[in-house]
Amino acid sequence: MAVAGVVAAAALGAAALGTVVLAGCAGRVEGSTAVPGTPQDAAFVSTLSGAADALVAAGTSRVATSMRMASGGTWLTITGTGGFDYAAGRGRLTVTLPRDAAGVQEHKPITELLTPGVLYMKDRGEGVPAGKWVRVDTTRLPDLNVVTGGATEPLAAAELLRGAQDVKFVAQETLPDGTRVRHFRGTADIVRAAAAAPAPARAALDAAARGFAVTRVPFDAWLDPSGRLRELSQTFTFSAAGTRRGAGRNATVVSTIRYGHFGAPVSVIMPRPADIWSGKIVSAPAG
Repeated sequence: MAVAGVVAAAALGAAALGTVVLAGCAGRVEGSTAVPGTPQDAAFVSTLSGAADALVAAGTSRVATSMRMASGGTWLTITGTGGFDYAAGRGRLTVTLPRDAAGVQEHKPITELLTPGVLYMKDRGEGVPAGKWVRVDTTRLPDLNVVTGGATEPLAAAELLRGAQDVKFVAQETLPDGTRVRHFRGTADIVRAAAAAPAPARAALDAAARGFAVTRVPFDAWLDPSGRLRELSQTFTFSAAGTRRGAGRNATVVSTIRYGHFGAPVSVIMPRPADIWSGKIVSAPAG
């Protein structure tokens, strides 16, 4: 099944959708003498590989996600906003699907609850009664929900940075909110990330490595003066086999996550069993 088809079938019930947003940055930046364009530095790798730990230490934050991919010669983007509790591994996002060619919003926003091993989606599309939740066992998904839900799980994105390598310092920059950050660029190897991850994340990363056509994930990461994750963009490559005449072709998805308002309250109220839909789910065919 193509990436677009995976996203449509598992999360959106609409054809040819796909976009990933990941983000993350970590490590101290004060007093650095790094020169733009310099080759990998062990300190840079250590800083980036600690991104997940830095998020857990930060406690919570607001997040904004974006997933972007090409479909039929057109770039489609799915956006999301919400918050995440890194210590609990839970978050809540409101995900908005792309408008149609006429600029009409065809689908209402989808509410997603991100929890360890399970993704809950409300108003996910055809075949599901209004107000009901769809429960997805993410351990059974080929990509472990790195992109399937239309938004990369913020902590999972940071866990991938445990495999950071070939890291270079790009420049000192300023975010739109005025925060000074340092911009790093490199690649994250999913297999290497799995080997370095703590036990709870290791199995998921091992499985994710088997779901991607290319296990080396290019990234750009931005770190603030306190060493907190502020933004991370990652590029994933999937096998497009399964589409018509698509065997051997690959599809690319670009995921970006922005973090801010650390310490903000994050409330994730789990659905009652009676509110979880167990009936048939209508999904568009893979395209």
